[in-house]
Amino acid sequence: MTDQPNTPPVQPGTSAAGGTAQNTGADRLTPRPLDRPSVDPQQAAVFGRPRGVDGAFDKLYTPPPAGNGQPLNLAPPPPESLAEAFSRPPGAENVLLQRPAEATLDPEAPEDPLWSDKSDPWRDPGAGAVLSDPAVAQEDEKAASPDLPPGARLSLPEVLFGRRVQPKALALLGVVALLIGAAGGLVGWWVADTGSSLTGSATISEAEAAKERPPGSLADIAKRVSPAVVSLEVVKPGADSGEQGSGVVIDPQGYILTNEHVVSTAVSDQNAKITAIFNDGTRTEAKVVGADQKTDLAVVKVNVTNPVVMQIGKSSDLQVGDSVIAVGSPLALQNSITAGIVSALDRPVTAGGDNGASPVTYSAIQTDAAINHGNSGGALVDSTGALVGINSAIRSSGQDGGSIGIGFAIPSDYAIKIAKALIKDGKVAHADIGINAASTVAGSTTMGAQVRNVSPNGPAANAGIKEGDVITKVGDHVVRNSAELTVAVRGHDPGQVVPVQLARDGAVLVVDVTLGSD
Repeated sequence: MTDQPNTPPVQPGTSAAGGTAQNTGADRLTPRPLDRPSVDPQQAAVFGRPRGVDGAFDKLYTPPPAGNGQPLNLAPPPPESLAEAFSRPPGAENVLLQRPAEATLDPEAPEDPLWSDKSDPWRDPGAGAVLSDPAVAQEDEKAASPDLPPGARLSLPEVLFGRRVQPKALALLGVVALLIGAAGGLVGWWVADTGSSLTGSATISEAEAAKERPPGSLADIAKRVSPAVVSLEVVKPGADSGEQGSGVVIDPQGYILTNEHVVSTAVSDQNAKITAIFNDGTRTEAKVVGADQKTDLAVVKVNVTNPVVMQIGKSSDLQVGDSVIAVGSPLALQNSITAGIVSALDRPVTAGGDNGASPVTYSAIQTDAAINHGNSGGALVDSTGALVGINSAIRSSGQDGGSIGIGFAIPSDYAIKIAKALIKDGKVAHADIGINAASTVAGSTTMGAQVRNVSPNGPAANAGIKEGDVITKVGDHVVRNSAELTVAVRGHDPGQVVPVQLARDGAVLVVDVTLGSD
């Protein structure tokens, strides 16, 4: 160290140059009083220093130094699982992570780096990010493994067949393949050469347009009403064949309305068996409830659960030209549907009279819907699917008796009235006027039903009707022939008083007739 000269300290009031400074009190300012505003006690309690602390916030408690006899608060021992996982292995309790004790270090000598390659970015944090050689040097495979002689190469037969094949066999196989290919080509050429020029493949375009079946269409009506129409088969015991017709389910209890001539065999022979066949193929036995030959209507009953019932419409609401559908089993073809229109209303029809039976006369609905044998007893429905008639007869020409577009159905209003009477009593009472009549001959001045016979004490005799009179009107019904007279009389109830208009000796008379019962 170098010696420094002794310099006297500077005394107050003197300068370093040795001059005397003027010490006047005017250069010094007294401290200004501190402005301490009043402190709110509540804020002081919240934001003030804790009790016993006058200065800055320090630790309120300082542990005493070691050695004063007080124990130290040490951390709790680690869990056994962690101690076992991270503790030193057995025998290395005194080993420290440091250099060996025998290693001597020269503090003046630089320490060797932990790596030698300065270009390795993974070992030298200050090196650039460059690609380098692998961390472990690879051994030379060629130097490590000795040179081996090349193996035997496979021939073509061995590659193709997996075993050694003689060249002759391989050549023969090739010849056989060529012969087979040539034969196939010759056959194809012959077929193409001998085929007709009109035959060949065709590309056909198939339409997949959806069918339009809106509610109320024919398809919709047929789907709804077909389950309520059944096919009826009547067979005598021991007979190979029998009669066949149709019927309409009109009541949930199993009552089926049909024509009397369909079940006439079962009516006359109690041993005859009636089978009802439903739309789904179900077959069940039917029993006759009642039959009325004069109106050609009958009711049979089947024992079924929850059958599909036909909705009953009003035939009186029909008009000529309305669309109708006939449903039945013509010629034993079950569940057949034909469509047409109403050709006429209140058409007097006389049918039957075969095998000694009395002819049947009724006022019918005429339709051009195709009706054939087997449709009898089936349904005639309107455009809503409601029952408006029971198909009963057809007008045909020739011996085949096929449909020519003129069919007749009993109106539903009259048919349901007869059916209710048959279900209730098993029989029907008809109004009777007590006369026999015939249609007036051609050329007569008056058209009507001419009275031939008058029953003594009958309704007509009591009203004063005589033989030879020509009846032209019964109630509101105009009478043009004997069939219309029968229809007009049966349109009323027994005991009802009906005005009857007749012609006698050129004069027109009206008499009141109290109808009787047959």
